[in-house]
Amino acid sequence: MPQYPGRIVVIGAGPVGLCLSLALAQADVKVCLVEALGDDNFLEQVPRAGTNHPATLEMLDRLGLYQKLEPRGIVAPVFHYWDRHEGKLIAAFDHIHLKDDTRFPYVLQCERIKIVEEALKMAKAHPNIDLRLSTEFTAFAQDADGVVARLKNPAGGEETIDGRYLVSGEGARSIVRKDLGIAFEGFTYDDRTLNVEVAYDFRRHGYAERNYISDPAEWSNLFHWKGPPDRWRVHFPTDPHADEIELMRPQALQARLQGFLPTGKPFDIVGSNLYVVHQRVAAKFRAGRAILAGDAAHVNSPIGAMGMNSGIHDAINLADKLIAIARQQADDSVLDRYERQRRHVAVAHTQAQTIRNKRLLAEKDPAVRRRNHDELRRTADDPVLARKFLLRTALFDSLREADAIA
Repeated sequence: MPQYPGRIVVIGAGPVGLCLSLALAQADVKVCLVEALGDDNFLEQVPRAGTNHPATLEMLDRLGLYQKLEPRGIVAPVFHYWDRHEGKLIAAFDHIHLKDDTRFPYVLQCERIKIVEEALKMAKAHPNIDLRLSTEFTAFAQDADGVVARLKNPAGGEETIDGRYLVSGEGARSIVRKDLGIAFEGFTYDDRTLNVEVAYDFRRHGYAERNYISDPAEWSNLFHWKGPPDRWRVHFPTDPHADEIELMRPQALQARLQGFLPTGKPFDIVGSNLYVVHQRVAAKFRAGRAILAGDAAHVNSPIGAMGMNSGIHDAINLADKLIAIARQQADDSVLDRYERQRRHVAVAHTQAQTIRNKRLLAEKDPAVRRRNHDELRRTADDPVLARKFLLRTALFDSLREADAIA
């Protein structure tokens, strides 16, 4: 019988893999962290999520990451819902209602790339993390006692890494999930989402740092990111049959932005990309000693900023259970509780809430729109209802509900 080392093999140095690795390493659990990107291209990633909810900030603070990220982000206690069709603010929600629930009654607007950059520095410096950059994960095998991961090293040679458990933080295209034959249940939206980044201060028009904009024809999201230069990211739905090249033409991007906010002057566009939105959850989060976390286990619409946040919550939940196993305070069955807890959150909270969010912004029926907007106003204006609403959107409800699952 092979004698596997006690380390954890983590595939993928995104926010999930890095937060998991740091939490384990800080508890004196050895980690081998494998990442296909190298120092030469690690920071050349497509702009993605970056709204960090209060519950997540508590976890980042635990890891020692928050103090590194706050200076690179924007503290944003207030977010808005707008009616683009009528050009009016519907409701403003202020996280100050959570001042008795958390040390962080705000979100931090800090992009994913900054999070992984700072976390990678910490991982490189930690003696309990064996970091393998520019290394491709190709396959794995497991038995009752451990796992063996097959890798292609920077020189192109084949090698293996073994450990007690293997965690897939690879993202939606997880090799581990596919090799295990685990179904990725759900659907893909027909329309693609267009992301345009502009150097323009939308606050002069009354917008907050985070804005959800309802419109029956073209809903939008508008978020502020710290520079230099400061940027605002605008999301638009697109015609599923439209030609990608035409959608991305500079003239087409300018026309869409002018339709959103007519300034009469060209916007300074600093970036753009087009992506498909999925709503999927893995049928299982664990098979033996192989475990899924983050996008490898669940993907969703970005509306509401729940994807990266819930992935980091997966990482911390899983880390605590692997630490308990390493310290002989729990047996292997505790990982089944991880699956029960975090899959429940993915289905009942992350998926359900993001689907509701998109439906709210895109609603076409005028009567339903009026009812939705009236409900948002009523909720924002009542401190008790506002706190209840924010406990859900800030993800505290999902954590508390998961913690109650045995």
